[in-house]
Amino acid sequence: MLAERLSKIDEPQTIRMAKLSRELRAQGHDIIDLSLGEPDFKTPQHIIDAAKQAMDDGFTKYPPVAGFPELRQAIVEKFKRENALDYAPDQVMVCTGAKQCIANAVLSVVNEDDEVIIPSPFWVTYADIVKLADGKVIQVHGSFENDFKITPAQLEAAITPSTKCFIFSSPCNPTGSIYSKEELGALATVFAKHPSIYIISDEIYEHINFSGKHESIAQFPELKDRVIVINGLSKGYAMTGWRLGFMAGPKDVVQASEKIQSQFTSGPNSITQKAAVVALNGTLQPTLDMQAAFKERRDYLVAALLDIKGLKVNNPPGAFYVFPDVSSFFGKKDIHNAEDLCMYLLHTAQVSCVTGDAFGDPHCIRISYATSIDKIKEAVRRIKEALEALG
Repeated sequence: MLAERLSKIDEPQTIRMAKLSRELRAQGHDIIDLSLGEPDFKTPQHIIDAAKQAMDDGFTKYPPVAGFPELRQAIVEKFKRENALDYAPDQVMVCTGAKQCIANAVLSVVNEDDEVIIPSPFWVTYADIVKLADGKVIQVHGSFENDFKITPAQLEAAITPSTKCFIFSSPCNPTGSIYSKEELGALATVFAKHPSIYIISDEIYEHINFSGKHESIAQFPELKDRVIVINGLSKGYAMTGWRLGFMAGPKDVVQASEKIQSQFTSGPNSITQKAAVVALNGTLQPTLDMQAAFKERRDYLVAALLDIKGLKVNNPPGAFYVFPDVSSFFGKKDIHNAEDLCMYLLHTAQVSCVTGDAFGDPHCIRISYATSIDKIKEAVRRIKEALEALG
């Protein structure tokens, strides 16, 4: 008999839909996959060259669990240069992707029955990691009218003596919403009254931001000693397959995370680490070029979706997702919920999206525009035709 903990979690819907898309494509179906959040760009050449050089130089041995000192220093300098955040090298560590950073952090601070507040919609993995840590997920819903962001009053109302942690992303996956400095400051004012709560701030989409300068909740001095910042290279540098995330925060949390990681995976890939130093210390121009392309896609997709009767669509200022409300289609034919609608679009329009249920909002679906503008145009044409056929 398998372990009971498996009953607490599910396979991420994003991975499930991507897997289903691949299976249908292998059967000869012309599937346009808008389910995964994976940039379609090639990793910048100077980063690839650094990896090749690392292999030629024999940089292929076991790395330190928390990362090579050169990389940890590069991360320290990145936070100082780009975010005006000061960390010592022993306050940062690297992991096999930002997902492992989040798991390390949660397992380091959450005990059985501790409450973890997660604003919804949220990235699919947050809640399941909390469940694996035997914590209790407390969802606080951000409304469509407020761009899916929660208010200070909602946060205050959700906090109890059992609250141990708060997890959120900005820019947000799945909504693309971004908390402004003023909005983060208002949340920080609430947290300042509750000094025992850790804040895990997932900033992996930092560089996919169309609204201006990225703002981190770690900038507020009253919170600095309990904010755990999560970031990485997957989204901003088109390095999903390289598997490199990093975290920064209180020294004791980082040391605890290192202890946990030492038993799970040890240090991340040595060659990726060497390439990551070049990525973080090098030019951001390829990242800015990608950002411009994502904005063009966002602008087209939002306008095109707004032209489809029955969809409610906001204009996300970051990440590479649109999260339309599709509830007006529930009750038509055999569609009772967002999951049914996603399956209808997959089999009728041959376009793969992800149900909003996976992200904590049953009224919406997530559409990724991390693919070419030509594929997006064709996908929207198919979606419109399929939805109009519902009447």
